[in-house]
Amino acid sequence: MPKIDVNQVAEILKRNDIDPALLRQIVEEMNQAVEPEVDEEKPPAVKKQFSIVVSDPDNKLPEKAEFTGWVFQIPEDASVTSTTERIHKAAYEFNTTKKGRMMPAKTVADAVENIPAKHFKEQQLWVKTKAPVFVIRTDNEIPMEKGSEKDARRGRLG
Repeated sequence: MPKIDVNQVAEILKRNDIDPALLRQIVEEMNQAVEPEVDEEKPPAVKKQFSIVVSDPDNKLPEKAEFTGWVFQIPEDASVTSTTERIHKAAYEFNTTKKGRMMPAKTVADAVENIPAKHFKEQQLWVKTKAPVFVIRTDNEIPMEKGSEKDARRGRLG
């Protein structure tokens, strides 16, 4: 349905010889109808934190291994370790629905790629990448100069 400005409606009514008192009353009612309700207060937005990046200064992860993962957001005050639990809860919830019974999420990849966002949102989990992304490890250091002795010891070429 097309929307029309209240002022345009008032002009149309004025051209059709509507009583000024009635016109004023109609325009006031229309203004009240289109006025946003101030009574409804939205809860403050949830502050969120991202989770993914692997820092490996002690070289505990294999150097040549390729990892994939997904990027999520959770509430700022929640523990990052609760992310997997939130995924599991969303998957359990989805698997109880009609669509979930037909095509249940059996892995984290299934869950992230196929479950609608509303199930994750109920668990206060926001999926930022539906497709897995590559995760690389870093020793968390920036070399001071190209080709330094420290870089040579670590096997880096300049």
